[in-house]
Amino acid sequence: MRKGVAERKTLETHVRVELRLDGSGIHNVKTPIPFLNHMLKTLCIHSLMDLTVEAKGDLVHHIVEDTALVLGRALGMALGDRTGIKRFGYIRVPMDDSLAEAAVDLIGRPYAVVDLKLTCESIEGLNSKLMVHFIRSLAYSIPATIHVNVIYGFDEHHKVEAAFKALAVALREAWTIINFPTTTKGVYI
Repeated sequence: MRKGVAERKTLETHVRVELRLDGSGIHNVKTPIPFLNHMLKTLCIHSLMDLTVEAKGDLVHHIVEDTALVLGRALGMALGDRTGIKRFGYIRVPMDDSLAEAAVDLIGRPYAVVDLKLTCESIEGLNSKLMVHFIRSLAYSIPATIHVNVIYGFDEHHKVEAAFKALAVALREAWTIINFPTTTKGVYI
């Protein structure tokens, strides 16, 4: 069973994540940030991973960033040496007026390109730039290469939600077990 548990305690935050990749989308997410909770549940449901997140801290920025870092570490732990996974995932996802795409490579090289086409300073009371920061921090802590782009959209909430749904489905596809070599180097990390 591919599971990961990670925790981070600092003077600023305390974040704990437990997950199971081969789940059914069961989630128990508790942070003081409602929009972050919504996006974490979205990520969980559409990736079909089971996820428990408990996060608290001093500042919203620190909670968002450290949640991404701990989630990424738990995902990396669950992936193990990554042998036999499909490795790549790609999808385009509509959300009402918005269309987003995500491409993922779970080989173990950290990189992120994120363009959510956000035009407002905040979404549901959360600084909109923090959603970009979340995805980048996640990519670097898994580590993985993640590209997430909103192609178009009008509603800021829908843009971000489409992006998180696309990321979830691309991750699910990439971590699927195929038991076939997907690297020419013979090493996955």
